[in-house]
Amino acid sequence: MEYQIYFQNSLKAKKDISLLTNDEINKILLELADAVEESIPLLIKENQKDLDQMSDTDPKYDRLKLTAVSIAAISSDIRKVAKLPNPLGVVLSEQVMPNGLHISKVRVPLGIVGVIYEARPNVTLDVFTLCFKTGNVCILKGGSDAEFSNQAIISVIHQVLNAHNLNSAFVTLLPSERAATHALLQARGFVDVLIPRGSQQLINYVRESSKIPVIETGAGIVHVYFDAQGDLNKGKGIIFNAKTRRVSVCNALDCLLVHQDRLNDLPELLQPLIAENVTLFADDAAFSQLKNSYPGHLLQVAKPEHYGTEFLDYKLAVKTVEDINEALNHIAENSSKHSEAIVSENPNHIALFLNQVDAAAVYANASTAFTDGGQFGLGAEIGISTQKLHARGPMGLEELTSYKWLVWGEGQIR
Repeated sequence: MEYQIYFQNSLKAKKDISLLTNDEINKILLELADAVEESIPLLIKENQKDLDQMSDTDPKYDRLKLTAVSIAAISSDIRKVAKLPNPLGVVLSEQVMPNGLHISKVRVPLGIVGVIYEARPNVTLDVFTLCFKTGNVCILKGGSDAEFSNQAIISVIHQVLNAHNLNSAFVTLLPSERAATHALLQARGFVDVLIPRGSQQLINYVRESSKIPVIETGAGIVHVYFDAQGDLNKGKGIIFNAKTRRVSVCNALDCLLVHQDRLNDLPELLQPLIAENVTLFADDAAFSQLKNSYPGHLLQVAKPEHYGTEFLDYKLAVKTVEDINEALNHIAENSSKHSEAIVSENPNHIALFLNQVDAAAVYANASTAFTDGGQFGLGAEIGISTQKLHARGPMGLEELTSYKWLVWGEGQIR
């Protein structure tokens, strides 16, 4: 299939979107939120076609599934984004040079944003909303496992754009076929940045194959360190929430590090996980403490490969550490630099952890489940960046902008 027409249409749309005012953008987003809620029966019907083709034991099933509640929450996020300040045109710095030049640094759109993602139909709306608010055109390449859902969502967006006689290429959904992915990866000169959202395999493929700059929204290999001075009740709640709230998301807990002096508390610390049938892969010391209290069919001796694994399932690795330094070293060796947490009442240990851990989001006495654009006050997110160039952590409106220098003179020459 010839994909050039999609990219050319996006270039035209890039010019058209720059003519919209912030008030016009916000009005359209609010109308979109209403239209999405009105389309709940359609979206659930089309989503069910995708669900019918996936096993409900697949870790991606939870991410694929749309419900009336989840769609209403997406609509709420669209309204929140509409009400947020628009970062475009914000002057980041300005100065008058000795030669009289007036120089300012101003936020501008990235341009055309390509997003490649798997079974996450909510991404379709999140990406459009954030891109549209910031004057960016988006080209989406969803997976075949969410094809019906994505097409239905795009039809709702286009319906709203068409009602205002706006360019429907403000958002383009490429065909789900694999060739479309290859074409997008090669679309240099058309697409300004690519953002992959999905498995580590997908992210690696995009990074290694793309001719376009890539912002990695990496996999989450997430740790919680329960310190010698950790509060037992806080720890129970944090571990349970971080592990079981949604096991298929990238901020879900994968490995518990427990101080050796708190091994006696391990059975109580992990007792809530039994109700959710969480399988534990425990090292020898932790296994000995748990074998008489944790169900045998859910308790296994850990193997080296269990550490540094993103489970995306009801599974948790448990490792005993001698002190906070061993915990920090383990995290440094196994972390994906997504989200890490410490449970401790020792202010010196908390300060050391927050300072030393290299991750996009580092927590003290709170669940890693909060690593989310909405929870961080961004309205929604385009992904969680685990890299350091341009953006890190939840990517909201500001992260979808770059800047340019504006220089005013009165005939100065050099």
